[in-house]
Amino acid sequence: MNKIRRQLTLFLDDHYSTEIETIRRKYNPDQYKLIRSHVTLCREDEIEDLAKIKINISQLDLDSIRINFDQLMRFSNQKGVMISAKHDNHQYHYLRQAILKDCNIPLTFPYPHITLMHPRNSTCTDEIFDEIKKIKIPESILFKEFSLIQQTDDNEWELLETFQM
Repeated sequence: MNKIRRQLTLFLDDHYSTEIETIRRKYNPDQYKLIRSHVTLCREDEIEDLAKIKINISQLDLDSIRINFDQLMRFSNQKGVMISAKHDNHQYHYLRQAILKDCNIPLTFPYPHITLMHPRNSTCTDEIFDEIKKIKIPESILFKEFSLIQQTDDNEWELLETFQM
């Protein structure tokens, strides 16, 4: 039986993603092929009640959110690299709360981030990290839409639906 995963995702538009995608293509080609650069909004275990999620989405009263980023950092025993967000991303958490309202799941407050090298299918070295540190990371990104995406087994993520804020 196929394993299907769904999540809500904030994809970076071309204005912000050019240098990020260059890094991902060079140092993490497997992940680059699976999914574009993004910030995960809601994970699969949070959106199991998709009918309720879509009702909540239809009632959103936002036109955009801004995520403020902080620094490049290594994680997962130094194998992975991400652009971490600052702690003051209230709009991101407000959007998550509105989408997950009345879904009877514990509400968490994850830090938004952009993964450059996923530890599942890449390994960062000190030399690679020094090279990555040369890119200019965005201080903040404005998002006006988010997407429902789906992955079957370990295949490329597919776009199912896009929601305008």
